[in-house]
Amino acid sequence: MVVQRKSGRSNQRRKPRGRAMSARQRAIYRRRRIVVASVLLIALALVVFCGYSIARGIGAIGDAMNHGEIYAISRGAVPDPAKTGGVRDCGEGTVSLSLTAAAQSVPVAGSLDFTATIAYTGSAKAGCLVDGSNAGRVLTISSGDKTVWRSDSCPVDSRMLLMGKGDEDRQQITWNANATGSECQDDAALPKVNAGTYTARLSLRDQPKVTSDPVTITVQ
Repeated sequence: MVVQRKSGRSNQRRKPRGRAMSARQRAIYRRRRIVVASVLLIALALVVFCGYSIARGIGAIGDAMNHGEIYAISRGAVPDPAKTGGVRDCGEGTVSLSLTAAAQSVPVAGSLDFTATIAYTGSAKAGCLVDGSNAGRVLTISSGDKTVWRSDSCPVDSRMLLMGKGDEDRQQITWNANATGSECQDDAALPKVNAGTYTARLSLRDQPKVTSDPVTITVQ
């Protein structure tokens, strides 16, 4: 009887071979790895940026708090300056007003020049301050109880004068025999007054008790 021996190779199991990847699959795999790596880099960058921003914010808050504390300390350490006596405003008993007219009459639609004088009459060595502009030292033309024209109808720059012993300020004011309205207008646009008797007077806007003697004029 003949016994057939099996070959040793037939007893050994053959190991399965892995499937070879195609070129297309390898390209897809590489792309996936690139995408994953990019996502990880972006996430890392976001984490770093957020951490930096939070740190900067905390630092800014700390700086602001420190600045506020330093400012509070400096304010508490330095006392407010003491108020010292300065030059006071001119008022009753320190200045007087006088008014003269170039003529006692003016024709209708004509013009009349006035000389306005502010004189110091006080005794204080420091003197006083007064606004010598047409808005501070006001010429008023009236008819009876009705105000016809004022030199402060239109805004002007202030003209502050430091008045002392012996000081006088003289200014010329022209009235074009017209009447002012409630709004500032050029003299050419103002209506002319009718013939009649009018009164002119100076006064200080901020010191209404300081006035000149009235001057009577006639428009004819």
